Amino acid sequence: MPRAGKKILATGNGRCNLGNRYAQEHSYHNKDFAAPALEQFGAGACGAFFDALGLAIHEDAEGRLYPRSNTAASVLNALRYGAARAGCEIRCDCPVMSIKPAQDGFIINNSIAARRVILAAGGCAAPAQGSDGSGFTLLRSLGHSIVEPKPALVQLKVSSPLLHMLKGMRVQAGVRLVRDGRVLREAAGEVLFTQDGLSGIAAMEVSREAGPGCLAVLDLLPEYSTEKLAALLSHWQGCCGDLSLAQVLAGLLPSRVAEAVVKTWEGNPPAALAKACTNFTFEVAGTRGFEHAQVTAGGADVRSFDPLTMRSRVVPGLYACGEALDVDGGCGGFNLHWAWASGVLAGSSAASQ
Repeated sequence: MPRAGKKILATGNGRCNLGNRYAQEHSYHNKDFAAPALEQFGAGACGAFFDALGLAIHEDAEGRLYPRSNTAASVLNALRYGAARAGCEIRCDCPVMSIKPAQDGFIINNSIAARRVILAAGGCAAPAQGSDGSGFTLLRSLGHSIVEPKPALVQLKVSSPLLHMLKGMRVQAGVRLVRDGRVLREAAGEVLFTQDGLSGIAAMEVSREAGPGCLAVLDLLPEYSTEKLAALLSHWQGCCGDLSLAQVLAGLLPSRVAEAVVKTWEGNPPAALAKACTNFTFEVAGTRGFEHAQVTAGGADVRSFDPLTMRSRVVPGLYACGEALDVDGGCGGFNLHWAWASGVLAGSSAASQ
């Protein structure tokens, strides 16, 4: 890319959610592999790392870590200044086309000699910001197996005639991703209805497994059981008999969402209407792809790397970290926390060899 760290500027809606106090407890994919790096780089170590670079961070009520300035540019500048102080040379507009083992290390692009190499090229998510998947090509050329990359933390594309009336509406809901009656993933939080699908944290959290043949099942009122909700609706119907079902339901949901739910129920209200609220279902066509994804699922098979050092078990002197490896987490700063943790471990391990 023409400048270093462009992707950092886009994180956290420009605020850079750079970590999470609960990263060690988080259910990362390949959590056992990630554990040693995360144990060494908890919230305290993360704070100390950035403090040494002249950056203050603060924590919100949910454990998410942000720069005190609330601007991603502060994070990027701290890293750039720190690299400069350490004597690093940053070469922009310099794509790595080849890495070849040599007698004393490696030759990069047939011209640059290196004793050790750390591959920190990210995955395939947001290719316009530099993560174009080329790191996986390099790893394959060096003999590493790659778990097929797929977009994660990305909006779901769904098929429904109701989307035109739901577009722009936000709800707090539970989301289950289901295929053939089996729940693949589930999450809870905000869901945003878009013109072609579902966005928001809860929808993106389940997107890792999304594809044709899946159903996105929303529980629009997760604090109620279906039975309790049916009893409440029955009570309101008795008290407010002159109201339509959509108007009754609007006491719990935004009116446009209530109207959409009413269009899906079958049977005798209010039991059927309660079931429609807790099983508001959409057919999944896929996701919006890597162009809109926040992270890549898949990557270098972690069995070929030492979790205590991030060193390759296949190629001596090669290390990898972050999204290049088959480790990914949910929303909340967990993926950047893994990037720093694994990067620090790879860097310190490579330097000590």
